[in-house]
Amino acid sequence: MKCPRLESVDVDISSCNARFVRGMEEPKDEKTHKVFIERLTLGVTRVLESLPGVIDVRFAEREPAEKRCLLSWEQKNACTLPEDLRDFYLTTDGFTLNWSSKLENEYVSVGCMVINSILKLRHLGQSTVFSLPNTPTIADLDSDGETEDAENGREKPHFDDRSRIFELDPCAGNGKVCLVYNNCTEGEVAQECDVWFLDRSLYWHFLSPSFTAYYRLMVTHLGLPEWQYNFTPYGPSPQAKQWAALYQPLTFHCDPHLDSAGEPLLNKLDPSKAFKGKAKQPAPKKKTPAQTSSSGPGGLSKGHTGSGRHSAKR
Repeated sequence: MKCPRLESVDVDISSCNARFVRGMEEPKDEKTHKVFIERLTLGVTRVLESLPGVIDVRFAEREPAEKRCLLSWEQKNACTLPEDLRDFYLTTDGFTLNWSSKLENEYVSVGCMVINSILKLRHLGQSTVFSLPNTPTIADLDSDGETEDAENGREKPHFDDRSRIFELDPCAGNGKVCLVYNNCTEGEVAQECDVWFLDRSLYWHFLSPSFTAYYRLMVTHLGLPEWQYNFTPYGPSPQAKQWAALYQPLTFHCDPHLDSAGEPLLNKLDPSKAFKGKAKQPAPKKKTPAQTSSSGPGGLSKGHTGSGRHSAKR
């Protein structure tokens, strides 16, 4: 069972489909400020604070990016930012929201939602140091063996000049969410882009056709650990599945104990199966000599009769 995508989202997030308001003014009072944060986060902070055990929900407020920074990025990378992402950066220069959970007396950092600022929206594999001419690069890992995503028929990104890839979210070292421009031509400005997930094995997985759709996915998955792996054939790690079982993403109606591969999220022990072994046959009881030699009424044995004859002969 594949993890349902955008069509199955049951939470009211229709405001995410609208464009982000350009250059919103600084809130004038506390009430207006809260409304601004509520709209920007789609109310997820209020949802998180209502969940049992969730503490320390932190949203890092940022100033809007300047238009000249966006234009400079487009000229430097020969790419046009999609309109929804441009509007997002003109509202806030990046996005960071973290939350923790209290387990007994210990505080554990769980959720993390990140969208890099325009300055950190760097080309994947771009090095800030000088490299030797024969030094291997990430483009050397590119392969033409499988060029399309089997599920949606989209061409997979390439690490060479055919694609221009920019990191949106470092995913805490568990992979990278990337803004990808495919079918690029040298000397031409790239226009069309979508969002992909690059796992730790350097395999690509399609996430969404637009930044707005990805933003919705990120929020509705509550920033849970490794939530992007729900869109891979193998799914998240067992530990991430346990967190998802505690704080189920607001994405779809289904069995909460099943992941995208149809496997149980919780470790369930079935003694009848786990401890079922080969049935051991009971050992036959050893017969006593009296049982094997007893015959006739009175319980006289042949052994006794024989012993009587031997006594008579003596």
